[in-house]
Formats: sequence, C-alpha cells, structure tokens
Amino acid sequence: MAKDENKDNFDKDEKVLCYHGPFIYEAKILKREKKEEEGEEPEQESYQYFVHYKGWKQTWDEWITEDRVLKYTDANLQKQKQLKELNSKRKPSRPVNTSTLNEAIEFRSRKRNRDSSIDKARLEEETKKPDFKLTIPDSLKGLLVDDWEHVTKNRQIHELPREITVDRILMDFKDSRSDKGEILDEYIRGIQLYFNKTLHTQLLYRTEHEQYDQMFGEEQEQQQLQLPSSVYGAEHLLRLFVEMPNLVVETNMDADTLLEVREKLEATLRFIQDHEGDYFVNEYQDSHAK
Repeated sequence: MAKDENKDNFDKDEKVLCYHGPFIYEAKILKREKKEEEGEEPEQESYQYFVHYKGWKQTWDEWITEDRVLKYTDANLQKQKQLKELNSKRKPSRPVNTSTLNEAIEFRSRKRNRDSSIDKARLEEETKKPDFKLTIPDSLKGLLVDDWEHVTKNRQIHELPREITVDRILMDFKDSRSDKGEILDEYIRGIQLYFNKTLHTQLLYRTEHEQYDQMFGEEQEQQQLQLPSSVYGAEHLLRLFVEMPNLVVETNMDADTLLEVREKLEATLRFIQDHEGDYFVNEYQDSHAK
C-alpha cells in the first residue's frame, strides 16, 4: 500500500477501507493516535487507527497502522473486488504482508510524472495480465490463520533457525517426484529465489523484522554464509505461496508455462499438507520488537 498517499488523510468517524488478511473490508475509524517513534522527523510522523469493521463484532475492533488503511474511493473499491476474486472461496486468513509489490510501488511513483493518456495505457496493460489462482488446502489456510494470530495478535516470533527449513522442504518435495530433471530443478531454484528475495519486504510481519535484521542485516552481510531459505521454515514458505499469484503474473511466462507452474505449485502445497505434522511446529517465543 502506498503509505505516502494516505498519510494524515484519515479522521475520526471516517468511513474507510482496511486490509485484513488477504482481503479489504469496509471499516470506520473510531480513534486516531499519533505514533511516537524514536528518531522520527516531524515530516515523518505516522498515525495508528482504532477501527471497527462493518458487520463484524466489536471483539474484532483493533488498532492498525496507517499502511493498512485506504480511502473509500471507487478505485479502492475496485481493488477490494479484485482481491476478493483473486482469493475466491477463501476465508479471511493471515494478512498477507501489506507491503505493496515493487512493481506496483514503481507504477504509482512513475504515474505522478506521466500524463493521463500514458497512465490509461498502463492501466489497460495491467488489466490484460493473465488470471492466476492457486488452490490452497483448507488445513493450510487454518495454519496461516494460527500463525498470523501468534505473530500479530500475541506478538510472538518463530524460534530460528528451524530444524526443517524451506530448503529441506523443497528438497523433500523434489525427492518425492517422479519427474526429476532440469525442469524440476529450475522450479525448485525459482521458489528458493523468490523466497530469499521477497521474505524481508513482503512475507514478514512488522514484529518479525528485528529478528530478521539480527540474522541478515547489513552488519551481517559481509559474513553472511546462509540464506533465509536455510533458516526459516514452513510457515514462511506458506506465506510465499499466498503471494505467488501476484509475483507470477509480473513475469512474461506464456499460458502453457503458467499452467505448468501452477500445477507444480499446487503439487507442492499438497505435499506440504501431507507432511503438516512434520513441517509445522508450534514453537514461538515472545518478541521484544517495539
């Protein structure tokens, strides 16, 4: 979400749209409060909002950061509709990381410097992108919900490194396949690459960033011998699969390749489901992140 577009634009009692899980819901701002962060410049002031989701019980009222809030506009209502279609037949689960895809961020920044006709051409190009949906097994959706509640509600983080890592899970999947060869190897490398490149910017919750920085921050970069896929486990890999439709449609794959990729992704999800008891370990620790 484009935080700069929304900053300071929301008032008490305003009707808005809010991200919750992989969906956007209508809500009302009940309270507004300035967030005080150490070292923050005046022009960088940020706010948090206490919201009530329309039609939901008051027990779901919560404080959220401004990057989860959108203006109640036709454009954002269309975005709400598109997300609902993308996640059709899925119940609200963990909020997919609210960081916008890099392409979308670049698009929004570039469009400020373009005339309206170029913007319209770009929008038409975006709408032509192929539809790409993944079927996530219901039991894995439940695990996504549980994980989200542990991290965002209880402010807990996973104990790292995990005994069974993302790399290990992907190797197990590879070993289980009868179609071993260059194509499968390329698929495995692709998933590892996507995971390592998107973990910090798109897959982590705010509470988890401090832990990541301690393990993979700039100070550790020079002596870094491990990649995130050799440290994190099934929960974070599952978050990647939630994001994969958005990532895949940004590529130039043809329709046949997209079909093959979707089949392998769903086969991987079924494999993970078959090994839930081995891969998902309910081991969390309290986070000290502010």
